[in-house]
Amino acid sequence: MTTSTVRMGLVSTGVYLPKHRHTAAYISEQTGIPEDILKTKFGLTSKTVGGKEDGPVSMAIQASKTALEKTPKVKAEDVDVVLWTGETFIERPMQVAGVKLAYEIGATNAWALDLSARCATLMGGIRIAKALMAAEPDVRTILLASGYQNCDLINYKNERSRFMFSLAASGVAAVLQQDYPQNQILETAIITDGAFANDVYCPAGGTEIPITCEGIEKGLHYLDVPDPPSMKARLDKLSMQNFIRVVKEATERSSYTINDIDYLALLHMKRSAFTYVLKELGLTMDQSTYFEEWGHMGQNDAIVSIEEGLKAGKIHSEDLVCMAAAGIGYTWSATCIKWG
Repeated sequence: MTTSTVRMGLVSTGVYLPKHRHTAAYISEQTGIPEDILKTKFGLTSKTVGGKEDGPVSMAIQASKTALEKTPKVKAEDVDVVLWTGETFIERPMQVAGVKLAYEIGATNAWALDLSARCATLMGGIRIAKALMAAEPDVRTILLASGYQNCDLINYKNERSRFMFSLAASGVAAVLQQDYPQNQILETAIITDGAFANDVYCPAGGTEIPITCEGIEKGLHYLDVPDPPSMKARLDKLSMQNFIRVVKEATERSSYTINDIDYLALLHMKRSAFTYVLKELGLTMDQSTYFEEWGHMGQNDAIVSIEEGLKAGKIHSEDLVCMAAAGIGYTWSATCIKWG
């Protein structure tokens, strides 16, 4: 059995958005960037940030409970596998997020695995879920869960990390099931380019440079971009074309074309880049969702976009929905869903 012959549907989703916000006015005060530039170019009127009661795993737990509550026929104990598609930056270093989450939600019959590809992890998780179902027929229900709070790794005073000032916080979850007759998960396309692997990282906190008092004073535990001009010059030549490429490949593998896309669940990016991708795919803002009040929640953006698209009546039965994202490192990914 190949992944293309596996019938896997999206049963339900869950989203948790923390109540706390950094407004454009606050970010402007911290960064020196004019408020109107943050709103018009960065696409930020505000962004979600975690409070003391929040954390990547705890937010994902809330989202997972919501997703399971939406589908009474699927209980936590029915979940066969939990795939953590959230961040490695969680409440406690070296804790295995998926294992903790499975225990906390009562998925007592599931085994768990943590995955990581930054903002592209969701699509990688979907592809692995489909492959697992093809390889192991007994695996019928998989929970994808993600928590994201990389906003805490941003130093507003560091101009080099400017393109990440929009990073926010949230938790999402998705229940996938074999032979589920609705919301069919079709095919996924993924591209990675390791030439960007050393462009964005936290300098301290690993084995190379341990955390020290001096390092904390220098802000070495925050995300940094050692050479922004070099990264931008190289990324500008590839990023947009790779977005289009993965969307095109995902649709073609799903026996469609980009002209068949009805809704694009695209991650948050600066407004000009967002509209460029839509234009290149022949889509309008009525066929996507730009959440300027929440910011960029990493790999969670696609699930949030789908939920908001449904609420706004932008997604209908028989629509072809395409999720697309890119994660630093660098990975571009897209997945198609035949809705309804």
